Amino acid sequence: MTPGGYAGKWLDVDLSKEEIEEFSFPDETLEQYFGGRGVATKILWDRVGRRWSDLDALAPENPLIFATGPMTCYYPGARICVSGKSPVSNGVVGSTAATEFAVDIRTAGYDGVVFTGKAEKPVYLLVTDEGAELVDASHLWGLNGEKTLIKLNKEVRETLKKRKPDVGLWKEPGTMYIGPAGENMVRHAAVMAKICHAAGYGGYGSVMGSKNLKAVVAKGRGRLPAVNAPESVYLLWRKAHRDCMTNTTFRRWGTGHLGYGCGADTSSEPVRNWQEEWHDEKTMGVPHYMDRYWVKVKWSDFNCTTNCMKVSCIKAGRWKGDITDVPDYELQAYCGTNLGIFDPGDNIHISTLMDKLGHSGINCPNTMGYAAELYQRGILTENDIGFKLEWGDTEAFDRLAHMMAYREGIGDVLAEGTYRAALKIAHMKGLKPDELLKYAVHVKGIEIGAHGTRSDKDYTQDMCYAASVQGGDHTSTVTDGYSDMSGAVFQDSAVFCMFTASPSQELIFDFAKAVTGFPITVDSWRRVNGPRIVTLQKALLLMGGPDVTWEPVKDDDNPPRFYEPLPTGPYKGMVTDRERVDIRTQAYFETLGWDERGIPKKETLDRLGLSDVDPLMEKFRQ
Repeated sequence: MTPGGYAGKWLDVDLSKEEIEEFSFPDETLEQYFGGRGVATKILWDRVGRRWSDLDALAPENPLIFATGPMTCYYPGARICVSGKSPVSNGVVGSTAATEFAVDIRTAGYDGVVFTGKAEKPVYLLVTDEGAELVDASHLWGLNGEKTLIKLNKEVRETLKKRKPDVGLWKEPGTMYIGPAGENMVRHAAVMAKICHAAGYGGYGSVMGSKNLKAVVAKGRGRLPAVNAPESVYLLWRKAHRDCMTNTTFRRWGTGHLGYGCGADTSSEPVRNWQEEWHDEKTMGVPHYMDRYWVKVKWSDFNCTTNCMKVSCIKAGRWKGDITDVPDYELQAYCGTNLGIFDPGDNIHISTLMDKLGHSGINCPNTMGYAAELYQRGILTENDIGFKLEWGDTEAFDRLAHMMAYREGIGDVLAEGTYRAALKIAHMKGLKPDELLKYAVHVKGIEIGAHGTRSDKDYTQDMCYAASVQGGDHTSTVTDGYSDMSGAVFQDSAVFCMFTASPSQELIFDFAKAVTGFPITVDSWRRVNGPRIVTLQKALLLMGGPDVTWEPVKDDDNPPRFYEPLPTGPYKGMVTDRERVDIRTQAYFETLGWDERGIPKKETLDRLGLSDVDPLMEKFRQ
């Protein structure tokens, strides 16, 4: 009997052979890894882990995984986890996005999909109650995100209507897709959902592009998987929603209220490629977005009462017709202040471009900001770029975003991501890599989220990024070695939204136990389940390759910029304390049972049931 919360079936799609099979996991694997990020990491280890160092993330053999978790659709805020070997870090990232695809794949009877191989021509996968099929997507290849979604919605609804005319009006399917950036294998390309949601970290849009996979579409009409204790789940569900209703700031503003606050109040917002983290530009205050651009102030994802998303639309002027979300804080910061842009309309335009082109709204503007600083310093010239790239020039950044998406000119170099671009530009200019890497704001290839550490006033502090197996991912930062195990690692495996996480972890874990029937507790996740997942991620990250590997200790660190004193604002002169970073990183390693260099110890691997990983870790201990 399948544990509660699981459909009990996965789809295994070989794109090269055009074959689709079903498979399932033993109950023990589900209890140990749960779902989402955890199960995805297990799949990757089992299928390609022993040849990880030689596996190109953009090769057909790299498994691309779309995974739900047992709490998906039950706990508020339905999401999907996308994973695989990351073409950005060469490690594993559990990248999540809010999407109805999670609902539809589960109501169609599946917990997830694994893709391998490469299709001969562009295709999309269509999943319904009757099973799954590959559909020609040649007519969709080359379309931007908005046009792709419109065409797919119409096409799939017409197909379903012909097959089942008695159903009536079909609602649009759950869809995840790529834009031009993914098609052209821009390393940081996102897997898009809806019109402006994305699984951005990890670069899995480029993995889809490498497989000629334009989209994954599902429309299910069945029931969600049965839960272990329905009455308990219902009571806990009501309590979780009541907690969500009390989050009045998020319900009113979403994360958009931080566009001004993270700059003016906490000095932790990227400004001109992190040269500063403070600003007092009141134009970035959320009322300027709400009053002028918001056309829908309550946009809720499935089973979510937080309603943090808002829809912005530009109704007149040169950017007329642009539609995106708030933008949320990360895109306010990276598509705004990081580029020297402080006008809400221009910020919305660059955010919309990220959606349409299929860029990650964090990673791409990070790289564009990096390029702008190199231009500011005279390292990149107008001749290199083709035009002036000055802070605040929205049209110039618009042009650069297109060049990156289509790999044109300098855009082809920048499409490799900030870290690799730094190495390539250093070679172009005859400079030493460190001369350009000092301006690159990333950790292990993953561009930093829009929360700095220098002021020590944001939730990100000292070693939050440095020790993370997901590098610069701000949604999965490291804290004390315990709470992050039962926080982001659990949420990404369960799979539900971090913004709906109750103040009471006991409630969340009671919910998990009621859904699955597993004897799961906060303590067991902090001591065993969470460390098992993160330790396996760490092992694969250490193996890295084939083009980039990360050196223990040296690369378990912050970007050089975070050790430069803040130049302006109320926290002027403050800097991330390097000694504290080292001390806390060591304490984190010790908590997880890794040695002083961050290498998992043999006894730790044995205790976590990862003894088969140990032979591949021996060379790192020498």
